[in-house]
Formats: sequence, C-alpha cells, structure tokens
Amino acid sequence: MEYDEKLARFRQVHLNPFNKQLGPWQHEQGPGKEALRVASEEALPELPPGEPEFRCPERVMDLGLSEDHFARPVGLLLASDIQQLRRAIQECKQVILELPERSEKQEDAVVRLIHLRLKLQELKDPSEEEPNIRVLLEHRFFKEKSKSVTQACDKCHAVIWGLIQTWYTCTGCYYRCHSKCLNLISKPCVRSKVSHQAEYELNICPEAGLDSQDYRCAECRAPISLRGVPSEARQCDYTGQYYCSHCHWNDLAVIPARVVHNWDFEPRKVSRGSMRYLALMVSRPVLRLREINPLLFNYVEELVEIRKLRQDILLMKPYFITCREAMAARLLLQLQDRQHFVENDEMYSVQDLLDAHTGRLGCSLAETHTLFAKHIKLDCERCQAKGFVCELCREGDVLFPFDSHTSVCADCSAVFHRDCYYDNSTTCPRCARLTLRKQSLLQEPGPDVDA
Repeated sequence: MEYDEKLARFRQVHLNPFNKQLGPWQHEQGPGKEALRVASEEALPELPPGEPEFRCPERVMDLGLSEDHFARPVGLLLASDIQQLRRAIQECKQVILELPERSEKQEDAVVRLIHLRLKLQELKDPSEEEPNIRVLLEHRFFKEKSKSVTQACDKCHAVIWGLIQTWYTCTGCYYRCHSKCLNLISKPCVRSKVSHQAEYELNICPEAGLDSQDYRCAECRAPISLRGVPSEARQCDYTGQYYCSHCHWNDLAVIPARVVHNWDFEPRKVSRGSMRYLALMVSRPVLRLREINPLLFNYVEELVEIRKLRQDILLMKPYFITCREAMAARLLLQLQDRQHFVENDEMYSVQDLLDAHTGRLGCSLAETHTLFAKHIKLDCERCQAKGFVCELCREGDVLFPFDSHTSVCADCSAVFHRDCYYDNSTTCPRCARLTLRKQSLLQEPGPDVDA
C-alpha cells in the first residue's frame, strides 16, 4: 500500500506539474484519492511571486505535440510500384513549391524528393552489377564513376544523372550514353574510320542537295525537311549533308577545307559524327600543304617561318643521333607531341595550323631551335667537331648546315658561305673533285689479261 502511494505521488508530480487543479475526472474518485492529491500538492514547490499558475485544465503547455508526426509522410516513401512513386514525386514537388523558400521544411521535402527519385531509378534499372567494359559496334565502352550532371546521352538526348544512373563512355570516340541505351546504339565507332581512312574532305561544304538524300537524315535515315516537319534538316558544313536534330546538335568545329584553301579558322556547325571525327583527326599529320595549296606559303608568313625552322631541325637531327650526350639528354623528346617535325617538313596537322595561326607554334619551335643549336655549337665538343669550313674562301668560323648565312650543296651536302656559293660561277668544289676522280678512274687502263 505504501508503495502504491509513492508511485501515485511520483506520477502526479512528474507527469503533469503544471496542472495543480483537479479535473472533472478527479472529482469522481474516492476520498482516498483526494487525500493523495492534497499530499502531492503539499510536496510541490511553490512558484515564485509573479509567475502565472497554469491551473486551467483546458490550457496545457505546448510541448510540440500539436503537430501530427504520425500523419502520412509527404511523398509516400512507402510506395512500392512505379505509378505510386511517380504520384508521390509529383506531390512532393507541389509541397516544395508551397513551402517558404529556404526553410527547414522545404529542405526536408527536397531530401524526400531525392530519395523518391532514387527509389524510382532502382525500380527502373535493376541493381545488379553492371560490367565495367562493354564492346558494341567497335565501341569500347567503359563504365563511368563521375557524379556530374553536365553530360547528355548521345542516344536518347536526355541528361545523364550521374548520381543515380549508370552510364558509359567509349574510350575511342567518347560516345556517352545510359546503360539502358547501350543495346539501342546503331552508330559505329568513329575511331575505326580514323584507323582505316585517315583523310579529310578537302572540298568546302560539298552540298549535293536534300533530294539526293531522299529527304532523310544522312546518318539515321529519319525523315527530315527544311520546313521542320516532321524534323528539321540541319546541314553539316564539313560533309555538306543534312541531318536530323538528333544527329546534329549544332556543334561548332573548325573546317579543314576552309583552313587550307582560305586560311579561315571560324568554327561552323557540324553534325555529331563529324565533330567526333574532326576531334580525333585534329592532331594527325595528313595535310601536305605543298600539294594541296602551294600558294598558301606566299600569303601566310607564319608558315614560311615554320617551314624554315622545321628544315633546320631536320638538319640538326643527324648530330643528335650520333651524339651520346644528346641521346642521354633526350633532346629530340622536346618534339614528342609533334613527332612528324623530326621526320619531314611537308606534313601538317590541323592542330599545327591552328597553333601557327595563333602564334604559339612559331614561338615554341623557335625555342626548340635555339636549344638544339646551343647544344651543337656551344655545349658539345663532339658536335662542334662535325662542323664545316667553306672550301671556297677558307675563311671565317666553323659552319653548320642550319646556319642562316650558309648554303648546302644538294649533291654532296657540303656547306659554304651563301655569298661565296652564289658568287662562284663554277660548281661545288667537292663535287668537281669527285667528278674528276671518277673520270680518272674510268680512264685508267685495266689489268692485262694476257700477261
């Protein structure tokens, strides 16, 4: 009995300390309970003067219980099928728009919306492990791990949500798509075309007309027209053909034909396939300018300077190949990004022409030329010993074939002062000696067979 009284007194004190007045339900109880209530009132501490007493049975302190925490959550987190999730997502979007901007409730609703989208994506795309590498139509797709949302699927043209979607990128042509779009791809990898047929279309916008394409997209064969019905016809400035809006995204690229013929570097609209092809071909040295447009060197001074620097570098190459110090220092690797510069002086890439137009190529080649010449003429004694002396005047310093004031014989590669070589009306002295020696050998009588 004593234990029951202590338990009742504890409940009376701790459960509702603000209501010291009996409610209607307490008057219906017996006198024992009344005595217990009086005892509990005596045990309660008195409030300081000035503090209001909460003796109204209908007035209860707001302890945060007025909010219905057990109501159905916004967004229907327990939805199990796709239709319910979509309906819950729409409800959650509406709630976000109605809530005050940047409030805690709006932030919570945004978090719920993200969870709903994740759940919907799990139902759409099963969670089984996707392979890291897929090979389709000569594409070599690699599964990406980036969470960026700046990419777009090249197949369905929708945004790739890297946070919740699996997507792949071709390591050859950089074709991007969702994992669910892989089996729907019909375009082969552009890199295979670059490997088998590395050449440019050198006619400026070779248009044949939309009727030659049967009013269909040149790539996917979808119906197109200039009126935009059923799809807008967009022309590619590189191929001259027309494409639909799915195959032509109005991407901009420099057209090689306009560069080599007009020295025009203004980007123009090209199709997606042409853009990838031009991006893969930009560093390939496939342009022989002397054959395509030899007059270009008469109007572009930068090309004349670059051609002279390239010819000098080719004359320096034999020195480096036979020099141990140069091989140890790997001087030729200064041009590792442009290996064709140490092989010939005729081939150019579109990137070379772009850098020549901006001036970067001339500056970098001049620095490399200075470095190479310093090694041969100042730093290395072995390379200095391979210099030449002008055989016409036999005066002056040691000459090298890449010096600006020298001339090289095309037959024997002898080096002379330019003034001495052109002022001399005779042929090269070394070539003359070689000719006389050959004639003397031919005039000598052979051995007597009878003797």
